[in-house]
Amino acid sequence: MEFFTVRDGSYVASELAISRWSSKQLNGVGVCGLLAKEAEKHSPGAGFVPARFTVDLFRPVLNEPITLRSEVVRAGNRVRVVDSWIMQHGQVRARATVLYLAATDNPPGEVWEPQRVLPVPDRVLDDPDGTPPLLKCGDEDWTTDFAAVQNAERKVAWHNLPPLVAGEPFSPFQRAAAIGDVTNLVCHWGSEGVGYINTDVTLTLSRLPEGAELGLQALDHVASAGVAVSTATLYDRAGRLGTCVITALANARRQVDLAELGDQAAALQS
Repeated sequence: MEFFTVRDGSYVASELAISRWSSKQLNGVGVCGLLAKEAEKHSPGAGFVPARFTVDLFRPVLNEPITLRSEVVRAGNRVRVVDSWIMQHGQVRARATVLYLAATDNPPGEVWEPQRVLPVPDRVLDDPDGTPPLLKCGDEDWTTDFAAVQNAERKVAWHNLPPLVAGEPFSPFQRAAAIGDVTNLVCHWGSEGVGYINTDVTLTLSRLPEGAELGLQALDHVASAGVAVSTATLYDRAGRLGTCVITALANARRQVDLAELGDQAAALQS
């Protein structure tokens, strides 16, 4: 199953794209993927890296047909900026900005960087139709059991997403953009479920992912007065790609208890 199909020139959501917060809304994974897909129409090509992808989720994207719009804001030799929007009922429901930077050689010299060993499962998730995510918390083994990881430990999620749009390739950038929204899951999933809803996503990339698998490891979480700022490390089997940063609002009245979702949680995209 894919997240969207195209019907009469609009994108129509499947069950995979429905939000766990409300059946009338779409989840951020599908929304971010579509915005990246639209922006990619204006990609300057293989010599550039989509180094920053920022999404503002200021209105719910409804479970109704979606129209996409985009434009080039700046087209330079080293920098290109592209904006894209999701339109419904004549309103902008979500918007994104992609900053493309020209790829060159790194400058001479050594620069400090963290030497961390990121967890990678032995099992390879390479089904072209997608695979239920593998989850890990603390020092425990990888699992597909959502109830087993509903605790206050540090989370890691390993994904091979289903196709974004039926009959169309899932590009590396689209895949990374879609996974960025899962930061809300790995950083805000605690002992009582997920009680924050993210209002934005900022994905930074030093390179594009290799292969279908992507991991997210919680890196930081700061919360005060119902506002949270959280960061996750994005990586693949070759190593780190960049980071995902989100800001989020408390949504305790509709807290999502992932342990109660049972088998349905295997298809969760927060």
